[in-house]
Amino acid sequence: MIAVEKALEQYGAPIYVRHEIVHNKYVVQTLEKKGAIFVDETAEVPEGSIVMFSAHGVAPIVHEEAAERKLATIDATCPLVTKVHKEAVRFAKEDYDILLIGHEGHEEVIGTSGEAPDHIQLVDGPSDVEKVEVRDPSKVVWLSQTTLSVDETMETVDALKEKFPQLISPPSDDICYATQNRQLAVKQMGAEADLVIVVGSRNSSNSKRLVEVAKLAGAREAYLVDFADEIEEAWLEGDVSTVGVTSGASVPEVLVEGVLEWLAQRGFEDVEIVKAAEESITFSLPKELRRDLRAEASALSNR
Repeated sequence: MIAVEKALEQYGAPIYVRHEIVHNKYVVQTLEKKGAIFVDETAEVPEGSIVMFSAHGVAPIVHEEAAERKLATIDATCPLVTKVHKEAVRFAKEDYDILLIGHEGHEEVIGTSGEAPDHIQLVDGPSDVEKVEVRDPSKVVWLSQTTLSVDETMETVDALKEKFPQLISPPSDDICYATQNRQLAVKQMGAEADLVIVVGSRNSSNSKRLVEVAKLAGAREAYLVDFADEIEEAWLEGDVSTVGVTSGASVPEVLVEGVLEWLAQRGFEDVEIVKAAEESITFSLPKELRRDLRAEASALSNR
């Protein structure tokens, strides 16, 4: 969200964004009001315009399409996704079969697959493992979409290792740290809460996983909402005494605060914070934006 806002300040509207910058309805609506235009394909962007690639990443062919249309590009791909892309390229160069664990049709999966289409095959959960075939069982590696459930991913990895005992794991964990931390917290929360409310959009993979994790952890019910006004009074009926609240990785704090206020007005005013880990990692603005901001600052200082 910050990258799009900074781009709008720097270059003015409109700024075209290929796919939602993050999967959150509030963020997208807020940016649209400020002058961002979200498109599904590069061909929808007028020639010579500025286009930003979303946090989910894009395949190399998208960069080629942008160059053909003489578009100025800003690559806002999440660094964790970029890491997976680089791993895919490296293992493809070493002629490995790459088993990409993820959900078919997700933008991140499409982008990663495009880095090495001849070497990557998608594995959409443990039920997909049976149909996987590789050229050489001694040269197989798994990678994953960054927003998956950790437990679901490892279940798939375990099934793959049974079939391919020499399966290699990536050099570091591909699941997004923010996704992991939220899942760990929800496991603690779900074991004690009667109801868990996850703030996030329905097209957000990591938000939907939180609902699943909460239920598996013991919560009797778990629901996904974009805004507080989507919560139904009926969810609080019966013997609901403890409500857990969490959010997807890209959800603005104001939306969580709205849910907490809604609950407080209905007698759930005592809040206990569940923290699974400290998050101290911050990511820089896209390099193209940093370059132009520095150039502007330098020009102003030389006046």
